[in-house]
Amino acid sequence: MNKSPKFSPEVRERAVRMVQEHRADYSSLWAAIESIAPKIGCVPQTLNDWVKKAEVDSGQRPGTTRRMHSASRNLNARSRNCAGPTTF
Repeated sequence: MNKSPKFSPEVRERAVRMVQEHRADYSSLWAAIESIAPKIGCVPQTLNDWVKKAEVDSGQRPGTTRRMHSASRNLNARSRNCAGPTTF
């Protein structure tokens, strides 16, 4: 079952930007996320995931960026196509 994205990339970017801009107004990152998530129409955990991914992509948090992940998937797919069928 494929899940279609409920939120456009623009909405996600705006929500992450709101959290980053208002982070200092709250006692914690989670408090900022809990306040902003209902305004966007998502649950706090979803917004937290978006914030974490944005931090990884910008180099503020260690991890595999979306760009690197996509490149790795493409390389693996090409590798499988080149290998041909496996016979035993």
